[in-house]
Amino acid sequence: MTTSLSADPALRVIQDRIDISDVLYRYASTIDEFDLDGLRSTLSDDLWAQYGNAEPVIGGDAVAAWIGEAIEPVIWQHHLLSVYHVEVDGDDAKALVYHTSHQVFRDEPESAKVLVGRYHNELRREAGGWKISRLVLELLWGEAKIDATGYFALVGGRGPTN
Repeated sequence: MTTSLSADPALRVIQDRIDISDVLYRYASTIDEFDLDGLRSTLSDDLWAQYGNAEPVIGGDAVAAWIGEAIEPVIWQHHLLSVYHVEVDGDDAKALVYHTSHQVFRDEPESAKVLVGRYHNELRREAGGWKISRLVLELLWGEAKIDATGYFALVGGRGPTN
């Protein structure tokens, strides 16, 4: 992430969009890696977040802890994000991010859970770069998938592991 600001307004807008997209993608990849410190680095201290119809969670520390608790029983997960829109207004920004995620839980290792939704994010430029300051995950679809054909085992199953 860049910390220097270009004097050229056009270059600054491009750099802001790149930096904002990087923060949004890092948010998801750190969750996938179970890296709560990395996740926390993407969140503003005063973050307001709501995931689906759950009660809002306030504060970067609280959100990171909430996510940590939610992913504790997960064996693996994979988020696929597409940043559709980024609108920058000075030191504030809004982003629309499409989301599809897969999770496999310890108590059901034969079933992958799939969630589809849209993140409605607001970000703020802070001393350390862009941070997510408001996050709403609009959930649109969820399902569980089971490999009834045995194809996954046929291609060798899960792995390699790090």
